[in-house]
Amino acid sequence: MELNQLTIHELQEKIKNGAVSAGQITESVFQRIDKVEKRVHSYIRLLKDEALAAAEKADNDIKKGNIKPLTGIPVALKDIVCTKGITTTCGSHILHNFVPPYNATVVERLSDAGAVFVGKANMDEFAMGSSTETSYFGPTYNPWDLTRIPGGSSGGSATAVAADECIASIGSDTGGSIRQPAALCGVVGMKPTYGRVSRFGLIAFASSLDQIGPFTKDVEDCAIMMNVLAGYDPRESTSVQAAVPDYRQFAGRDIKGWKIGIPREYFIEGINPEVEAAVKKAIALLEKQGAECINISLPHTEYCLAVYYIIAPAEASSNLARFDGVKYGLRAAAARDLLDMYKKTRTQGFGNEVKRRIMIGTYALSAGYYDAYYKKASQVRALIKRDFDEALKKCDVILTPTTPTPAFKIGEKTDNPLQMYLSDLFTISTNLAGIPGISVPCGFTAGGLPIGMQFLAGHFAEDKLIQIASAYERTAGMEKRRPQL
Repeated sequence: MELNQLTIHELQEKIKNGAVSAGQITESVFQRIDKVEKRVHSYIRLLKDEALAAAEKADNDIKKGNIKPLTGIPVALKDIVCTKGITTTCGSHILHNFVPPYNATVVERLSDAGAVFVGKANMDEFAMGSSTETSYFGPTYNPWDLTRIPGGSSGGSATAVAADECIASIGSDTGGSIRQPAALCGVVGMKPTYGRVSRFGLIAFASSLDQIGPFTKDVEDCAIMMNVLAGYDPRESTSVQAAVPDYRQFAGRDIKGWKIGIPREYFIEGINPEVEAAVKKAIALLEKQGAECINISLPHTEYCLAVYYIIAPAEASSNLARFDGVKYGLRAAAARDLLDMYKKTRTQGFGNEVKRRIMIGTYALSAGYYDAYYKKASQVRALIKRDFDEALKKCDVILTPTTPTPAFKIGEKTDNPLQMYLSDLFTISTNLAGIPGISVPCGFTAGGLPIGMQFLAGHFAEDKLIQIASAYERTAGMEKRRPQL
């Protein structure tokens, strides 16, 4: 196997044994990028010079015996996290020239752990989308079938890992934007508990929903990345001071005697038959490992989509008000006055999906409608969270399909926003409840498209997710299958 195909833990062993250098790993990744990037378009911006310099520094550290958790490991960053001195666009024209003066906390933590940054990954504009088709810089293509979407909004981060254009990557998840593309691209993706990973330096979409998490090639790598990312940050107001275990210790443990909740509301009419069959096959595999699968109910599931598409656009309309051409980013030319400059900048700077959500959100927050929409949605959100709290008293984790269908064709749903929103049907409830979730590959369609399954757990129970996902992966062996680009 090429170095770019290996996992973090496999490369760590080779680095410790002196079998490979950080420079060789980084060169292997960029050779792969040279071969496939024009076809998949994982990146908005590549950082080859910076990466080679970081790899050289890593090799000097290795010679001194100073090996950190991610020393010499090439990592991609979703272009929504601020990188000091490096353009951070959010996939939008309005930020095409924005250069942050500081690093996001996750960037600092990855850098401190020795990671080598490969580039800024493509994404749906301001993370608003389920297919990575709304990016100002053009769509990303699924490496398993280049005619299909990779999922979104973190599509570039998912394809970079799936196509071996990096070893691991960072995404953000507001309504499924890590787990959904992870499922559609056949990789592992985790959305941590809200407050577990700092959002400082994450350009906000919906502040009560956004969370940063990793994409990796297997579950052990996910544990390694979470060890680096998780932890309290005094600069971030929603960061929680909760103890962070060594997640890697939970990879490889058995699940005998565990109770797995199967919510009836997630196996509904309209789910793709191949997705349902793959997930049920996975359930049987878990039962063979000694777990007990029990039926549970999450009765307010039917309201999740409506609640999400009130709360998320409402928060987006507030967060995106700052992009007005005054402080940073695009400023429209030839404006008559300040108000005209605002209008022209935002008209030229935002794409159609972002404008749609700003208008929905502004309407939901407007005088006379706030109580009817945002307040009511917040009340139902509390019921959705209570559903999970009650269900998790009866079981250790909850198991569901990650997506109702495999990856669909590029352009298939761009003219039908409601159909596009339904792509997140099984993931948005997790964000509304603030609980963690992990998506792992669990099968393939007859046409060779990946299928994902997600595990959900209680607040700050990422260790349980690592344990059960690792137990399943060890038996299923799905992570060994690669796209043939």
